Amino acid sequence: MAIVRPFKAIRPQKELAEKVAALPYDVMSSEEARAMVKGNPYSFLHIDKAEIDLDESIDLYDIRVYEKARDNLHNMINDKVFLQDDKPLFYIYHQTMKGRTQTGLVATASIDDYLNNVIKKHEHTRADKEQDRIRHVDYCDANTGPIFLTYKHNQEIEKLINQSINAAPEYKFIANDVLQKVWLVVDDEVIAKIQELFSDISDLYIADGHHRSKSAVEVGLQRRLSHPNYSIDDEFNYFLVVLFPDKDLYIMDYNRLVKDLNHHSKEEFLSLVEEKFVLEQLVDSSGFSPTEKYTFGMYLDNSWYKLTARKNTFDSDNPVERLDVSILQNNLLGPILGIDDPRVSDRIDFLGGIRGIEVLQKEVDDNKMVLAFTMYPTAIQDLMDIADAGEVMPPKSTWFEPKLLSGLFIHKLS
Repeated sequence: MAIVRPFKAIRPQKELAEKVAALPYDVMSSEEARAMVKGNPYSFLHIDKAEIDLDESIDLYDIRVYEKARDNLHNMINDKVFLQDDKPLFYIYHQTMKGRTQTGLVATASIDDYLNNVIKKHEHTRADKEQDRIRHVDYCDANTGPIFLTYKHNQEIEKLINQSINAAPEYKFIANDVLQKVWLVVDDEVIAKIQELFSDISDLYIADGHHRSKSAVEVGLQRRLSHPNYSIDDEFNYFLVVLFPDKDLYIMDYNRLVKDLNHHSKEEFLSLVEEKFVLEQLVDSSGFSPTEKYTFGMYLDNSWYKLTARKNTFDSDNPVERLDVSILQNNLLGPILGIDDPRVSDRIDFLGGIRGIEVLQKEVDDNKMVLAFTMYPTAIQDLMDIADAGEVMPPKSTWFEPKLLSGLFIHKLS
């Protein structure tokens, strides 16, 4: 059963929250981050992407980057940009984007739940990205970015959370066109009841943040080795999460761009595609976004096509093989275009649906890419089914919106 604990968050002063809060470190380049923080010394990117305060030529994994992150965090605490709550609390994080709202509980989760698979995964992690966040967490002695977890909707938890957001929020501001609100759960009885309700939930699922969660767990295990007489209550046994009910989540399409046709002519390529897909050239040149599973949009040579997977070209009983991203990979990207491992190929790129179909099409029109595919979004139930089966999703299967901001909550490990 899930262990969910309150904690004494280090968080920004009320009047500085909007200036501190920043998008996650891994959705932007260093160059983009440098532009974002101009004129804002409070941005959390000074901690989460500390290379922006060093020479532009510095290696992202240079030890000086982690030292700078630690020093920036300490300085902002010393300057009272951040304050720490006096007692362990839960926090409620409420985001509204284009009329849709998701409401999550900010808490800490157990590294043992991660190890015992109470917290379920659906994605492989890369060693270089793991090491980066391990060093960042270790040097900062803190979880600085929240991990996005989900769970099957529970009405009693929802009721308690709704009762806790009747008062005025602690933080309220708009960032990246998303209304952000935060409340503090200070009532000891409510805190205890929330813990009790989560203890009856058998499974939590990582929606986004596999590298951050794996790195937090690795740091916790390292701390256990260096503190053989540790207590299970020591903070390094827990890591920072936001827990959202599955019904609140919104997964957008995660589209594909390909640089070439793998030495095929256009005619050869289309003929090969038709072996596994029903191919329909569209008159409308404004783009095609699939509205149902097993259909795909394809943009090639100033024309849009609708692709529909032919029957018996995939295993509909297999939770991984029946994903649209798997069908496209196994029947087109791999065998026709020769992109066998999209995680490492330099011939494919990915674009979250939040960017819009116009940006996708422009990449092809500007001759940066030759081919584009629009996808039907993966369902949250697919994610859960795959995690329950102990399987992993293909890379770039899900794009969650809105993104959780970093800097509103920091979990200290000691």
